[in-house]
Amino acid sequence: MKVEIKKDGLKREIKFEIPKDRVSQALSEVYEDISKVSKVKGFRPGKAPRHMLEKQHGKLAEEEALKKLIPEVYREAIEKEQINPLDLPEIEDVLFKDGMVRFTAKLDVKPEIKLKEYKGIKVVRKSSEVTDEEITKTLDFFKKGQGDKEVTIDDAFAHGVGYASLEEFKNSLKRQMEIDKDRQNRADVENQIVEEILKQVKFDVPQTLVSRQIERRLQEARRHWQSQHKQMTAEEMDKKEAELRNDLVPAVEKDIKVYLIFDKIAEAENMKFDEPGHMPGKVMEFLLKEAAWENKS
Repeated sequence: MKVEIKKDGLKREIKFEIPKDRVSQALSEVYEDISKVSKVKGFRPGKAPRHMLEKQHGKLAEEEALKKLIPEVYREAIEKEQINPLDLPEIEDVLFKDGMVRFTAKLDVKPEIKLKEYKGIKVVRKSSEVTDEEITKTLDFFKKGQGDKEVTIDDAFAHGVGYASLEEFKNSLKRQMEIDKDRQNRADVENQIVEEILKQVKFDVPQTLVSRQIERRLQEARRHWQSQHKQMTAEEMDKKEAELRNDLVPAVEKDIKVYLIFDKIAEAENMKFDEPGHMPGKVMEFLLKEAAWENKS
């Protein structure tokens, strides 16, 4: 098999030429499978001659052979050349001619990431305690929500929002605020981990992946605008999309960097996952366990 590789930064273009003998073997296997299920007049299943099967099923046999050959030779090439793909390749220029198969695979490789000390990262967790002052501010917010009307926060007000007394309402409010604060503090600790890791590791982000992610998020945004802002014109939507595209670039690049660093940590720690989507959460859990914790009142 002939393989040619072109490199451009993190991009790889691999041209394949699969020889006649291997293509012939793949076609023989495909025709053998077809003969078992194909109905050819005058022949029992599995007994029809090859030339009759070729006449009836030639196009299908070529398609099935390609489905078998292309993934096989691609895997062989990346293993032999020690290429570490970031994602599935784009397969282009497939040509089945003169008994040979030629095609091109375009892909991005994972950037080289040199991990530093990711264990023992210092994190500070803020207190989730809710003060009386914070409760008072929240009650003031409730007042403002009533508009210009004179509002007294008392038992009668508590009755109106479903509580037996103002004290019960305050206690419930405090519990909910503590839950919210705890959630925010957890996110803050995770962000400390992320920011420290990003400071430690520098590498180029695969722009193909950045473009894909941006397009995916823009499609989601456009669907949202179409459902929530039906009066928005196509021109207004295009303008909004262009503005959002520019804003998305740094955020998407950051997300991809974090994902790739986490992927590298998972590899270094020999971590296994039931589903690929579980990886970021499991790595963050690991980093939090290994962090140097400090509580802040």
